Amino acid sequence: MSFTSVHRRAWLSEQDCDLDAFRALVEQATDPVDYPHASAVERNVPVYDTGLLEGDRVVQAELVRALADGPGIVVFRGAFPDPEVVDRATAVFEALIAEQRASGATAGDHFAKPGANDRVWNALEKAALYDAEAFADYYANDVLALVATAWLGPGYQVTSQLNVVNPGGAAQTAHRDYHLGFLSDEVAAAYPGHVHRLSPVLTLQGAVAHCDMPVESGPTMYLPHSQKYEPGYLAWRRPEFRAYFEAHQVQLPLAKGDAVFFNPALFHAAGTNRSADIRRMANLLQVSSAFGRAMETVDREAVANAVYPVLLKRKAEGASDAWLGNVIAASAEGYPFPTNLDSDPPVDGLAPASQADLVRRALYEGWPPEALRAELRAGTARRES
Repeated sequence: MSFTSVHRRAWLSEQDCDLDAFRALVEQATDPVDYPHASAVERNVPVYDTGLLEGDRVVQAELVRALADGPGIVVFRGAFPDPEVVDRATAVFEALIAEQRASGATAGDHFAKPGANDRVWNALEKAALYDAEAFADYYANDVLALVATAWLGPGYQVTSQLNVVNPGGAAQTAHRDYHLGFLSDEVAAAYPGHVHRLSPVLTLQGAVAHCDMPVESGPTMYLPHSQKYEPGYLAWRRPEFRAYFEAHQVQLPLAKGDAVFFNPALFHAAGTNRSADIRRMANLLQVSSAFGRAMETVDREAVANAVYPVLLKRKAEGASDAWLGNVIAASAEGYPFPTNLDSDPPVDGLAPASQADLVRRALYEGWPPEALRAELRAGTARRES
């Protein structure tokens, strides 16, 4: 059954992952007629000349069509037309990397070997505090605002992670991105099918080139149209899908100041840097919907501490795992993000432990309340920027 089936599935599983159905989606051609504002379509990707664009609804509608129903990716040549703006931001990023190295810290990476690259988590906040003027000139960018507003509407929230892949740096593995892309297959399958369809419209992925990136330097590999494959969050780890990605992915060279934006459900991965002397620097942008938040502020640490003695008592009285799990879900934070990935890095997967994970562990290991209180407090401190 394909993504376009009239009868959409309420729940998805790995058994729904069909490579032939996937191939039927990703092997279609991107028709230039559908993207009249693009200056070209290169390797199935619409490429826009930023100097010819105007920020009107017609252009935005075209971008939405490309990201949702088209190839899932767009490239903007000269997105940052003033090289001085990029160079000033690059100088800030280099200073942040130098400070990080001097401190002895090594930033992990979600999909690559820790230490292989120079990664700066929360580069947005760190850059603003380091040089507010360079930050303002950089993030005043019209292309970022154009695409983010088109995909997410107003009230969006920008985050940034700097990634430098050094010569010899190996490629990432093919993946989808935040939110569902950071969950294990088992956890992702627990979310109903409509959440799999919703997740991609809650974030926008982007990358700004801070140096010229010829193909040998390993610019990001993409598989156009793959964002439309409904069970893709359960497929990207499967060996046959990864092999297909490796055989059919595309890479586009970027010049300093170019930018690429893509649907987070697109299969993608940073490429191997085969150059001898190019430190491939990209500012990775993740822009979030205003709606990805609850209505009320809740001190869930306090709630979890208050409820935990009751959980211990009821467990001793024979309460079922389902009963205990329901109470934990209603009291503790079940999702580990947002967090400070410098101090709260993933350990046994792509995400650190959530409050709910910690409460479950404490309950089943029989921790006293004061031990959980200390661990929850330490977890809150780790998440602070």
